[in-house]
Amino acid sequence: MTASSPTTTAPAAETHDHSHGSARWELWFAIAAGVTYAGGMIAEFALGLPMVGWPLVFFLATYFFGGFFTFRTAIASTMRGKFEVDFLMLVAAIGAALIGRWAEGAVLLFLFSLGHALEEYALSRASKSIESLAELAPRSALVRRGGDEPVEVPVEEIVVGDIVVIRPNSRIPSDGFVISGVSAVDQSAVTGESIPVGKEPVADPERAMRTVDTLPAANRVFAGTVNGSGVLEVEVTATSADSTLSKVVELVRSADQAASPTQQFIDRFQRWYVPAVILGVAVTLLISWLAFAQPFPDAFYLAMTVLVAASPCALAIATPAAVLAGVARAARAGVLVKGGAPLETLGRVKAMAFDKTGTLTWGAPRVTSVTPAADVPESELIRTLVAVEALSDHPLAEAIVRDLEPRVPQAERLTATDLNAVVGRGVTATIDGERVDVGNLRMFDEQQLALTGTLADAYTQARDSGQTLMIIRRGDRFLGIVGVMDASRAESAQVLSALRGANVGQLVMISGDNQRVADAVGREVGVDTAIGELLPEDKVAQITRLAETHRPIAMVGDGVNDAPAMARADVGIAMGAAGSTVALETCDIALMSDDLGRVPFAVRLSRATSRIIRQNLIASLAIVAFLILATFLGLNIGAVVLIHEGSTLIVVGNALRLLNFERGKEHHGIDHEDRPTA
Repeated sequence: MTASSPTTTAPAAETHDHSHGSARWELWFAIAAGVTYAGGMIAEFALGLPMVGWPLVFFLATYFFGGFFTFRTAIASTMRGKFEVDFLMLVAAIGAALIGRWAEGAVLLFLFSLGHALEEYALSRASKSIESLAELAPRSALVRRGGDEPVEVPVEEIVVGDIVVIRPNSRIPSDGFVISGVSAVDQSAVTGESIPVGKEPVADPERAMRTVDTLPAANRVFAGTVNGSGVLEVEVTATSADSTLSKVVELVRSADQAASPTQQFIDRFQRWYVPAVILGVAVTLLISWLAFAQPFPDAFYLAMTVLVAASPCALAIATPAAVLAGVARAARAGVLVKGGAPLETLGRVKAMAFDKTGTLTWGAPRVTSVTPAADVPESELIRTLVAVEALSDHPLAEAIVRDLEPRVPQAERLTATDLNAVVGRGVTATIDGERVDVGNLRMFDEQQLALTGTLADAYTQARDSGQTLMIIRRGDRFLGIVGVMDASRAESAQVLSALRGANVGQLVMISGDNQRVADAVGREVGVDTAIGELLPEDKVAQITRLAETHRPIAMVGDGVNDAPAMARADVGIAMGAAGSTVALETCDIALMSDDLGRVPFAVRLSRATSRIIRQNLIASLAIVAFLILATFLGLNIGAVVLIHEGSTLIVVGNALRLLNFERGKEHHGIDHEDRPTA
């Protein structure tokens, strides 16, 4: 493997240019080297021409075509103080020429250049899987400015605040939010979601522009996704260069810069291995020539063959090829992995901590219980509560109206007036001249009004389950109790069970909510420990404490207020990172969709990647050991190169199997439910 590989730590743009700009020329040069080598062999052995004539001309041409790219990359690596495989191959080829073994030197460069070109071609499959993301955004868009008819403009000219018209079945050019129209959008290219997501307009575009990061999924769209059958008008929130798609492409392109622990070890190993090979070759030459009295040309040829046999071609590509394929496969499933380090580490985690709100739960309150008093119809309780909460803008009021208003027939709806907020207690209002109180237990204790009988028992039971409770009283009687709770996701328990089955030994939930709520959610989803009432700095302390007994540790959160805790963990995993710059920048792994079910998939992919890396390393070292032994038993330089390059292609092919890892089975049986509408 050479320093010019697309899996080195060169800048992404330079890597991209080499992979796709010169790969085609490299293949043509390798073919030309094969043609000229065949010509030299025919001229020398079939026609019997003297070496100083046409055979030498053909072999020199093979040296040029086969050694052009090898020489270029060897010079570049040597200038950086590194002696890599290209350098060793050039030394061997030049050495063969010095002792008149032109045919052996020519076949070495031909086979090495051909193997490297085929290796680049194979690796380009993984690279193209990444680069194809960049082609998803359309080149132009229909933009409406100042109320005029929409005109087609290049996407580079779209600015924040423009109104873009999205026709049916067309790609969306920019990130933004819907201001008109209803449709379903295929977001699989960005978030990995297999089912189109319904989209609808925001209620207040001006407010939406100020709170873009907190908009519901039903209002937001991303560049590169595909509109369904409806026409949408979208207000742009990011230019093409700053879109979620652009950030994903750039992060995935540069992902290999975060070298895995195995790759870091291989890099350190090669620093002393290559000089050791050169020293070993020199010792082989001296012993063969002086101790065993071989003719110098024969001793030198043996030394050059040992040099080629010991070259770590497959070893150098073993880890980077697997990392590149693993990162590309993850990106296709809506999981953004920032390089080999988190990809390899995730599969070894011994403990995983989860934020509660928005991770194990939906992050949106829902009505979870309605308990009327003994002599009160449920319908009366609901329509009274809805009438009062319809006047409030409190998040819990919005949840109540959203969940309960559909249960009140239009003809039975009541009208409330004179809404007053009682800070820390609740609200009061008037319906048909009667006072209505909606609040917590403190509100009624201060009025010396107590719950009795079955209503008191229901209150205690609901409170112990972690619900936030509202007591409703109209006039001189209690109507009942309504409980609201941030409900756990349907898949949370299954995800945690799958992780426990994958030998993640400790599952912990950390939350800022009170301990009673944390305990209730923890029991429901099945964590080992639930810790509540934590400030952000307390979460960091909990991660530090957990890491003392379980390493490595992963933290799953929303990527914003959980950023310090994720940074403290060995692997930080952000939920629902699509469109969130903070989430994309602070985490090691980003789940682009709001889908907890991707976590077990990511763990399995990590372990598969590590398994393939181990297979490749074992095979690579075994081949080197075999070839060195076979060289001393008489294997010639051409056969050595052929086996070397063949093993490199096998290693790359083994790594590319990751591109088809669990294709179409990312969720692996995890059930999902629709997210509550915000």
